[in-house]
Amino acid sequence: MTRNITISPITRLEGHGKIDIFLDDDGNVADAYLQVVELRGFEKFCEGRPVEELCRITPKICGVCPGAHHMAAAKACDAVFNVTIPPAARKLRELYLNAHIAHSHLLHFFALGAPDFIPGADAPKAERNLLGLIEKVGIDVGREVLKNRGYAQKIQGIIGGHPIHPVAALPGGMAKPLDGTERAEIEAMARSLVDCAQGAIGLFEKNVLGDAQSAELIGGDTYYHETHYAGLVDDEGRVNFYDGRVRVVAPDGSETALFDPAEYGEHIAERVVPWSYLKMPYLKKVGWKGMVDGAESGVFRVNSLARLNVANGMATPLAQEAFERLFEHFGAKTEEGSKPVHHTLAFHWARLIECLYAAEAALALAGDPEIVSPDVRTLPTEKPSQGVGVVEAPRGTLYHHYTTDANGLVTSVNLIVATVQNNAGMNMSVKKAAQCLIKDGNLSDELLDRVEMAFRAYDPCLACATHSLPGSTALELIVRRGGEIVKRLRRE
Repeated sequence: MTRNITISPITRLEGHGKIDIFLDDDGNVADAYLQVVELRGFEKFCEGRPVEELCRITPKICGVCPGAHHMAAAKACDAVFNVTIPPAARKLRELYLNAHIAHSHLLHFFALGAPDFIPGADAPKAERNLLGLIEKVGIDVGREVLKNRGYAQKIQGIIGGHPIHPVAALPGGMAKPLDGTERAEIEAMARSLVDCAQGAIGLFEKNVLGDAQSAELIGGDTYYHETHYAGLVDDEGRVNFYDGRVRVVAPDGSETALFDPAEYGEHIAERVVPWSYLKMPYLKKVGWKGMVDGAESGVFRVNSLARLNVANGMATPLAQEAFERLFEHFGAKTEEGSKPVHHTLAFHWARLIECLYAAEAALALAGDPEIVSPDVRTLPTEKPSQGVGVVEAPRGTLYHHYTTDANGLVTSVNLIVATVQNNAGMNMSVKKAAQCLIKDGNLSDELLDRVEMAFRAYDPCLACATHSLPGSTALELIVRRGGEIVKRLRRE
């Protein structure tokens, strides 16, 4: 008789979800799903609003990544009005986004990700949390992380007008310039962030890679998937969070697409599954073959490791050194360049490398004399129509696509967030981890926690990812008694 195991709620992530695991008669895993059962619906209730308001509305989608939505919305509004922002405004936005990335990556690694490793994967449940982590690494490390996460948040507040509810980015640029005193304060905080990020990487390399059990988890087969990857790169093929073209590489590292963000519709398609409010994006030119690995599958992944996999390198020196160490560790550096790293738990390592890059980039931007220029906005003059804004959110590539009428009122909104793009990958990772870890019906808190580790590597943001769908939402309700299906209701 099939047995159903439910992990609900799943923990250490933003939002609400559950994992359903189905065992066969032998007690082995027949299937597993990551189900997301909340609905936000921002795409729908943004309709009818003046498009310039979306820079302030869409950050309310999530309290963890409002900064990324603020920047994507601002870029989409620039495109709607076909306006080019001044150089100082672009630098302010980029500085803001780098602070946002650093803030989010520090939060995820130390509060959500590292407790899976540093207290020990077999540690008691009560110790696999932030307090258990601090007990292992020391309270001084905890203080330093909290201080610098606060710095990253303060930088966002100075530039964005509020650390959580930003308002400063507008169609055509920014609402206010940066003054010299603010610039100096940001520069000092960014310098501290560089030191903190370097320390975090050192801690990871010592306490995680240096621990035989954790290193085996990261480098083993349980969390390994060969997929396509996508992310923004600059003109030299390096990681860039604010601007660039979207590069897609196959599992062997070969480039399969390089496109301007406004062309995303030619490359990304979305499908609906009846058991989740998250869609399943896939590469349109490859096609949907199901949630399977390989070059013939349209499944692709975004986020920190994906960005490193599609890039030629990092644009800052310390991050570049760390980038090279990651690929050398996995034997992915060849004479032809770096090949993709397919070990899902390496997302955590990549996240810290990006944190260092974001801190270095913020420091360089804060020291740029042009960033205090009072010329921070070009007033839009053209009639609004439609526009696409794309940035790299902490969790991966974020698309905002707005269409308006002649009066600038929104007629449609399409938001493709990173967690949605990782939906197939997360489900594949959860299923494989469950199949590798659960044998003959043997269960424990430690094993189920390791199943949860599969999705936590992606740092999912479920509130960001759940939106209304065209028409009615496909829904399937299954009633089980003793593991057997007794009733099934389905709405297409």
